[in-house]
Amino acid sequence: MPRYYTFTAADAVEYARQFGGVSDPHSLVSAEEIGDGNLNLVFKIRDTAGISRVIVKQALPYVRCVGESWPLTLDRARIEAETLVAHGTFAPQYTVKVLHHDAELAVMVQEDLSDHAIWRSELVQGKHYPQAASQLGEYLAQTLFHTSDFYQNAQLKKAEVARFTNPELCQITEDLFFTDPYVDHERNNFEPILQPKVDALRADKSLRLAVASLKHRFLSKAEALLHGDIHSGSVFVADGKLKAIDAEFGFYGPLGFDPGSVMGNLLLNYCGLPGLVAVREAADGREQRLSDLRELWLSFSNGFLRLARDKTQDPSLAEEGYAAQFLQQAWHDAVGYCGAELIRRTIGLAHVADLDTIKDDAMRADCQRHALSLGQKLILTAPQIDDIESLIARIRQFS
Repeated sequence: MPRYYTFTAADAVEYARQFGGVSDPHSLVSAEEIGDGNLNLVFKIRDTAGISRVIVKQALPYVRCVGESWPLTLDRARIEAETLVAHGTFAPQYTVKVLHHDAELAVMVQEDLSDHAIWRSELVQGKHYPQAASQLGEYLAQTLFHTSDFYQNAQLKKAEVARFTNPELCQITEDLFFTDPYVDHERNNFEPILQPKVDALRADKSLRLAVASLKHRFLSKAEALLHGDIHSGSVFVADGKLKAIDAEFGFYGPLGFDPGSVMGNLLLNYCGLPGLVAVREAADGREQRLSDLRELWLSFSNGFLRLARDKTQDPSLAEEGYAAQFLQQAWHDAVGYCGAELIRRTIGLAHVADLDTIKDDAMRADCQRHALSLGQKLILTAPQIDDIESLIARIRQFS
């Protein structure tokens, strides 16, 4: 008989007392449900002094932002916990710590990150964390290299691909990234003023072919264990610190997808800044986002190549020059996925505060159009953009 039931606040407190690893479990007395995402319940568990001590997260059997009409597997909670544990093995300083997880209850207990802030919220307010981009690049280098064919035994990796098969969550990505924005679908969400721009995107045959190629690579390349949904809203930051969270979309996919997703979210902020802050602050912030792009990619690529030089296990893949050749292919993928993120976050189901919280209607529409145009041009020109400096030059050109 299934053990699953949906937690109440009281259930979350009791669970945290059992599995939170605190020295005084009975000091845990209350829970605050803070989940603002699309899929899960998230409880902050507080002690008698009102201090949050641990987090209890439970998957719901449906997409929360839609309701029970969109059922969803609970196995995603297992995949999330095991992805975080795997990533934490190789990048513990940059991965939220899983204290306990139960696959049948679709629940896990995580370390509390109340001394951190969500990176997206900080970016929207114009706050800059100098270390964040390079630290996130190092997280990506460590996690993607160590779960790739460069490091993993071939037979083990094939078994891991099976263990992390995540068809329902991948289907969400496949639809929301690569299908819905380019057709008239009820899940899409955009203001009528954008309709002419949306119609032009959908009529662009070259764009649709390029997106089809991006989707096909997403479907068929099992290159590394991805976070699968890494963006400025799934990263916590503090002075000198960074933690990746929310890995329920984890699966073995194209290595360029995770870096491309982060790049896309930095550029969503780049596009939105003129509507979020004052003119001079927006100009400075945009330059900082371009610097963040550079730091992110260089931290990731240099870290990956360093690891490949020192730790590649497969003798064929250790051939001098091969890792750099492989990474160049991943770079072109990343630029394309970056563009797809810009488009889907502007007109698809799941939006971002970088654009949606712009109060002035005309400015918001201008920023959204910029995001759509930039996404379109990056997807179309990705094969010709050979390095990070060329990408930054293209962004300046397209702005």
